[in-house]
Amino acid sequence: MEVIKTRVKDLLLIKSDVRPDNRGYFFESWNRRDFEAAGIEVDFCQDNISVSSGKWTLRGLHYQAGEYSQAKLVRCLQGELLDVAVDLRRDSETFGKWASVRLVGGDGQAFFVPRGFAHGFLTLSDDVIFSYKVDNFYNRPSERNILYSDPGIGIDWGLPEGVKPLLKPADEQAPLLKDAKDLF
Repeated sequence: MEVIKTRVKDLLLIKSDVRPDNRGYFFESWNRRDFEAAGIEVDFCQDNISVSSGKWTLRGLHYQAGEYSQAKLVRCLQGELLDVAVDLRRDSETFGKWASVRLVGGDGQAFFVPRGFAHGFLTLSDDVIFSYKVDNFYNRPSERNILYSDPGIGIDWGLPEGVKPLLKPADEQAPLLKDAKDLF
């Protein structure tokens, strides 16, 4: 396993050792001992799967507030996506900054997003299956979001000219970071 730091403090790209053969491939998607050796100590309690049928589906930017904040280990199981996280920790030197990674099904890569970040992803292909482990249980009343196109953050989603992402209404109407509630 290789751990690569991103330009935003504490956001990490994790590269697993993928072992292909004539039947397909194998890799360890999670190994507590290896993560702890890399300084990532997290107690995951829930696994989630998200399926997006169409290209240019955007989910995010989401976070859970307060005691329900979650660290996530995310990966693409099928298809291709751009995964993005934004630092919401007010005392961080990278507050309001973002980093992204391209994740492809079967590439063995994962993105570790600690507590205190908003998270989202954009599908770059049809039929994307996205998996994520979290260290805290989901709590609907604590769910918050930030507008994916907030000019104060300036995320480059790589959308082609004239293409609007497919969003749920709550994500289209999300507040800007400067107006967001319950930051860290």
